[in-house]
Amino acid sequence: MSKLVASVREAIERTGLKDGMTISFHHHMRNGDYVLNMVLAEAAAMGIKDLTVNASSIFDIHEPLIEHIRNKVVTGIECNYMGGRVGKAISEGILEKPVIFRTHGGRAGDMENGSSKIDIAFLAAPCADPMGNCSGKYGPSACGSLGYAFSDAMHAAKTVVITDNLVPYPLKDTSIDEGYVDYVVQVPQIGDPAKIVSGTTKITRDPVGLRIASLAAQVVKHSGYLKEGFSFQTGAGGASLAVAKYVEEMMKKDGIKGSFCMGGITGYMVDMADKGFFETILDVQCFDLKAIESIRENPKHQEISAMRYASPAAKSAAVDSLDVVILGATQVDVDFNVNVHTDSNGYIMGGSGGHSDTAAGSKLAIIVAPLIRARLPLIVDQVLCKSTPGETVDVVVTQRGIAVNPRQKELKEKLVKAGLPVLEIQELKQIAEEISGVPRSVEMGDKVVAKVLYRDGTLLDEIKNVKTV
Repeated sequence: MSKLVASVREAIERTGLKDGMTISFHHHMRNGDYVLNMVLAEAAAMGIKDLTVNASSIFDIHEPLIEHIRNKVVTGIECNYMGGRVGKAISEGILEKPVIFRTHGGRAGDMENGSSKIDIAFLAAPCADPMGNCSGKYGPSACGSLGYAFSDAMHAAKTVVITDNLVPYPLKDTSIDEGYVDYVVQVPQIGDPAKIVSGTTKITRDPVGLRIASLAAQVVKHSGYLKEGFSFQTGAGGASLAVAKYVEEMMKKDGIKGSFCMGGITGYMVDMADKGFFETILDVQCFDLKAIESIRENPKHQEISAMRYASPAAKSAAVDSLDVVILGATQVDVDFNVNVHTDSNGYIMGGSGGHSDTAAGSKLAIIVAPLIRARLPLIVDQVLCKSTPGETVDVVVTQRGIAVNPRQKELKEKLVKAGLPVLEIQELKQIAEEISGVPRSVEMGDKVVAKVLYRDGTLLDEIKNVKTV
């Protein structure tokens, strides 16, 4: 017995894909992914229409989606993040139905509770055997963790594994096992591993970024959470990695050993764990090639599913045990609501991912961002899109000062006592406007182009279309 079929077309035929169905993809190949485009091109050639694409994230490499939308091959999109190229077309109203944005935890939870149904999951697998046991750790297209693909495999009516590295049965180190897989396809290449890299993956040298990172690290220190057993998550941007560097220096100075670091993992976090600053790495997604090597070789580097990472539908998730998370923002408003879905002009160019999951679960959620970006203030009266609710955001750190959520009175007292530049968020807004001027209000259209769901599935906000000249 073998589940191996000769081509993507045969897999589509065998699964019974037809008009109106929902197909899903994961994004661990990131901007190097070939599988989403490969499947949609074949579906289009077969004359299949009216598909909903549920992809954990959509990147610029998926720009062919725009033509599939124009041709009605794709009439619905659900995702947790969307890059700027497809986002621009969506913002200008190309899709009749609103995009459904979820969080990483919310997507897994909605599949678990049945509110998000997948007809066929197409999983890019850097390594697989003929029965569908697969892993992201091995092969020429290795991407590391397959954490976001677990829910797709488990809950789709049919699951197809697409691999460019077929190995004899049984695969010795399996992420997703054969019991969830219907068909396996071998193709020449599932993606470009060099384009897996996210963010800068290098510590910033920019003085503004370093100032922000230094202040954020001081917030962590004086919050009281930087102690034995400390748990930590940060992103792949230069300023976020600089926070990790400063935190590492403080841990070394005080002899602190953390319990775990988590999230999308970079080589810098791998280095911290290798030096003994963290006992375990919980990895839902590898952000660079060093992280991929680590998850393959280091037993303390654990692959975890999106469900375990961040789902409110689970009995517990790792975010619920997280002490501190460092997050970014395109906008923050005076109520501490954060926008990571659109730019300051209202164009979609991002998404929550795990942003609101970790903000809700962690004990201390810190937003780090420059007070002014592209001559526009970070702090506004009302964000263009509420991605993360203000009640889950504890601190906003800019180069000109630190704003503490009024809900966190004790934390504010600690930071003031430590001599840190604590200001009211309205004061930060005023400083920015004195430097850059008061920005003109952005006038959006009347068409809802996206619905933003909170991690529990409730509607958090709607994004309107951008008015074009």
